[in-house]
Amino acid sequence: MPPPPEVPPVQLRHDIYPAIDPNPHYTAQTYKSKVVLITGASRGIGSETALMYARSGASVILLSRKQETLSEVKAEILKELGGKEDVVVDTIVGDVVDVGQVKSAVEGIVEKYGRLDICIANAGKTNKWDKPMVENDPEDWWNIMEVNLRGVFNVAHFALPHIDKAHGYFLITASNAGYRRIPGASAYVISKLAVGRLNEYVHLEHPKVKSIAFHPGVIGTELGNVNEEVLKPMMLDTVQLAGATLLQLASGKYDWLSGRYVFFSATWDLEELERVWKDDILEEDAFVARLAMPKACI
Repeated sequence: MPPPPEVPPVQLRHDIYPAIDPNPHYTAQTYKSKVVLITGASRGIGSETALMYARSGASVILLSRKQETLSEVKAEILKELGGKEDVVVDTIVGDVVDVGQVKSAVEGIVEKYGRLDICIANAGKTNKWDKPMVENDPEDWWNIMEVNLRGVFNVAHFALPHIDKAHGYFLITASNAGYRRIPGASAYVISKLAVGRLNEYVHLEHPKVKSIAFHPGVIGTELGNVNEEVLKPMMLDTVQLAGATLLQLASGKYDWLSGRYVFFSATWDLEELERVWKDDILEEDAFVARLAMPKACI
């Protein structure tokens, strides 16, 4: 008997589609009065998501390691929104691996804005998947683990108490690589595997927070292009697909995905997933991590 499929049988999407159309959020200003922190906000998914939340009325705080790129993203957002006076886009230079910098960033946001409603832990790193782990520099290998796992934990550690008060959202840009086996990608895969379990703990220990880890698709961003030779045939997805999905996940409609270990994928049609599979997923407590036992042991 073949193993069960690792993805639900739903229509695959590669760009914005009706169920995640951001325009209703722009019109309704869905996130007016919400304060949103986005890490890894200086490029790709982070910058696109920041633009969408800003268009939807949120006060958006961009966090990344370089002020120059943060300033460029901020300027682009303000330009896209026509220089509206009520648009709030702030920048903070910080490294998610540095505990002190993350603590200072979150405390500064709460002091300035009085709240934190949504945090999108988007900062990530990978290596080139061209050699086994024993041939990688061990410091480089571990740094990937630190950015992808410790970075998310650091942000969660300081942000969750404030998101708790707002009954808000903690969204993690994860990867379905976490349940795959890719030669040469051990640091990236293991870090994403661990982030999935961390997401379960956020939900377990902070039930007022909706915590959702999601796979953004395979996108030709700077991060994705590190392994272009491997991923190029699969690079079918747009950065807008990821951004619009993140915008939709904090809307309140898909809170039932909170705390699921197996990452919801932006490429799965969200409306179809809910309509056809939501009841089964909840009834069977699916999309969580379990040990697969031999039939003889059951």
